[in-house]
Amino acid sequence: MAHYTLSSCVLLALLVMVFTSYLAIAEQHNVLSYGAKPDGGTDSTTAFLAAWAQACSSISPSTIYVPPGRFFLQNVEFKGPCKNKAIVVRIDGTLLAPTDYRIIGNAGNWILFQNVDGVTVSGGVLDGHGSGLWDCKRSGKNCPSGATTLRFSNSNNIVISGLTSLNSQMFHIVINGCNSVKIQGVRITASGNSPNTDGIHVQLSSNITILSSKIGTGDDCVSIGAGTTNLWIENVVCGPGHGISIGSLGKDLNEPGVQNVTAKTITFIGTQNGLRIKSWGRPSDGFVRNVLFQHAAMTNVQNPIVIDQNYCPDNINCPGQASGVKISDVIYQDIHGTSATQVAVRFDCSIKFPCTGIKMEDVKLTYKNQPAGASCNNADGTTSGVIQPNSCL
Repeated sequence: MAHYTLSSCVLLALLVMVFTSYLAIAEQHNVLSYGAKPDGGTDSTTAFLAAWAQACSSISPSTIYVPPGRFFLQNVEFKGPCKNKAIVVRIDGTLLAPTDYRIIGNAGNWILFQNVDGVTVSGGVLDGHGSGLWDCKRSGKNCPSGATTLRFSNSNNIVISGLTSLNSQMFHIVINGCNSVKIQGVRITASGNSPNTDGIHVQLSSNITILSSKIGTGDDCVSIGAGTTNLWIENVVCGPGHGISIGSLGKDLNEPGVQNVTAKTITFIGTQNGLRIKSWGRPSDGFVRNVLFQHAAMTNVQNPIVIDQNYCPDNINCPGQASGVKISDVIYQDIHGTSATQVAVRFDCSIKFPCTGIKMEDVKLTYKNQPAGASCNNADGTTSGVIQPNSCL
């Protein structure tokens, strides 16, 4: 009798496995089946949305599959909440934005995921066709602000892996109001003089990880906005671009702070900045605290280490007040390489709220094969190990 019961259990388990496998196979949604055309010219927006609707309404894990080919999309919004908390968007092809930047230039986003949980975007190329808008902006004409290529808003448990983003009109990837996001193995490319093309921007989000990625763009490689907590960045190559930046902060009087940020094993090549914290010179209740910058290699970087609390690009309409953003407990550990300017370390902190708890350990930066210089205003901290340039803390 016991033998018969065991066999029944095994048989039941096998049936469950077969049924589960069947469901997994059944929940593949190829965008071609919904009318998408891989010809680079046919508008496939409706087809992609139809595939999303099917996956979103399913209670089984689902894969939306984009096969090899070139798929033209206008701005598309993948909205939740979904019944499904395990949707994979697997891209083997290239998604193309309109070449006429005016079509999506005022939409804010090209590809938006909103109010979703458990979505993975894997592989593929997103081509934002941003060069026309960059030319418009550089010409001084009245231009659209531009669309972010890929944005996740108010979403949880997100993975972005193996993705390539080319020539975004504006920001490449934005994580806004999200919790638990992993970005790994992405490649982001835009011209070094392309305006506002930040690689990855994080704001109002927590538990974010950025790993093993290569970012070259015309603005910050990674920009860290207000309300970011528990951010981990590791093994990233940055250049061209404006470096890894916390800020700009202090735009508003009431602003959530930034805390618990780690950026380690970062390579900067020919960037405008390396490790930067920036805030506007105006009242704010914002803050930056508990930041670790570790194992950074600089090659010909204009401002390898900088805290700028009088941030005002182009020096136009500068607030000219003391920054209210309180910066504390920032550690620079094992930072080395070459500066493109004589002053490699610049701490320009708020006269009203000086930077406190700055720690520098084993920092070695040179300028033209000579020790570089340092400049400090309203900064207090300690040093240990080899420090070059000599500390001004």
